[in-house]
Amino acid sequence: MPCQCSTVEEVTEEQVLEIVRRNQGRPGPLIPILDEVQNLIGWLPKWAIVAVAKGLGIPVADVYGVASFYHFFRLVPPGKTKIQVCMGTACYVRGAKQILESLERKLGVHAGETTADRRFTLEAVRCVGACSLAPVIVTGDVTHGSVTTTKLDKILESCDRQG
Repeated sequence: MPCQCSTVEEVTEEQVLEIVRRNQGRPGPLIPILDEVQNLIGWLPKWAIVAVAKGLGIPVADVYGVASFYHFFRLVPPGKTKIQVCMGTACYVRGAKQILESLERKLGVHAGETTADRRFTLEAVRCVGACSLAPVIVTGDVTHGSVTTTKLDKILESCDRQG
């Protein structure tokens, strides 16, 4: 499901509890519930984790344990622009590792983290399906092909112009 990405202020505890109620009958509902909550908000703030625990009648520590264990759950808000570095085979053999390392240095974060100013979230992904353009990075909705470390400054500047 694509992220609805409402702001935290727009989502209420009642909406989170409604997600819990809709999913309670399924086997192993916690992961689907957390996924739906994250799709609604864009991440899993503490109050939402507490609401899920309350709705399921389980300890907050159990919900937090699951949310912090799986890499696809975010416990901090994402950056304004998501930068995905393709690490698929074609991209990897054409320099994706060096591109990722260069972005980590430029942004001051590791893959899976968000910059302190919340401008960027950096992610290493398995494949973006653009192997003929390798190496590839995706910024927001824009796919950049034949990326080199020397092109990264211009790509980052274009992110600021995108929105």
